[in-house]
Parts: sequence; structure tokens; C-alpha cells
Amino acid sequence: MIELVRMRRRDLRRVMAIEQAVFPEPWSRAIFVSELALRSGRAYRVARVGKEMVGYVGLMFVEEEAHVTTVAVAPEHQGRGIGTEIMLGAVRIAAEEGARHVSLEVAVGNERAQALYRRFGFVPVGVRKGYYQLIGEDAFVMWAYDIDSPAYRERLAKIEAEEAARA
Repeated sequence: MIELVRMRRRDLRRVMAIEQAVFPEPWSRAIFVSELALRSGRAYRVARVGKEMVGYVGLMFVEEEAHVTTVAVAPEHQGRGIGTEIMLGAVRIAAEEGARHVSLEVAVGNERAQALYRRFGFVPVGVRKGYYQLIGEDAFVMWAYDIDSPAYRERLAKIEAEEAARA
């Protein structure tokens, strides 16, 4: 079971280690510092199992929309349902902040992440050509709509039940 807690500057050493291990174009420490300095319109959380940080997520809010700015699970913890737990938390945070829809970008070649996002109702709505410039890869833009609806709450309850049965 993971715990999602507010990301602090003191978390950035581990965040940066995960960031560099997971992404071909990692964010800089300065980007994280500037995001954490924004008191409104953002939510950054780290995922902990006990005292160990195993991942993180960032959200940006604009009116009725939330955008997942970053999400990662440490490589040594992937494949254990942590990404699912992080996304459950992220969607809950988005709903608590009044978002009705959530968007994100994902590398076209990252089928594992796309499968996770589809489980949460995200659908591809477009492509950002050359989004990942260093590696020359496109990104799908994916959206999950109506996260404030009873049907979406049912979807989340089903995911939670499946994860509980898996544990």
C-alpha cells in the first residue's frame, strides 16, 4: 500500500534519481523547484512505501481541467501496481480540486503506460509530433473525461477492487 504525500524540496534528490532513470528527457531540478514554488494551480505528490519513495506525480489545474505534468515509478518498483495506485491518487486529487477532465502526454512507444492510462478511461485525442525532441519520438495526447460522474467513480471503485484482490 502506498501513501501519497505532498512533494517537498527535500524529496528532490530521490525524485531526480527516479526522473533520470525513467525518462530519456528528464526534467531539471530547477523545473521541479519552480513547480513546487507555485502555491496554486499545482499538486505534486511523492509515493511512499514505508519510508521509501517509489514514485511521484504532478498535476496542473486550469479551470475544469487537470493535466498530469509528470508521473513516474522507480524502475525497481515497476510492475507491482504502484503506477495504478499513483493514478488512483492523482485522479482523486484532480476531482477534489474541481477538475472534470484530465489530460496527459505519453510517448507513442510507451505501450505499458498507455495501457495503464486506458484502464483509467484515457483515450488518445491527438499526437504531438516530435514532443520528445532528444529521441525524436511523438507523444499521444490522452484525455479522461467526466471524472466527476457516477460512472467514473464506478470505474475507480472497480480498479480499487481489482488491486485489492491482487494484493
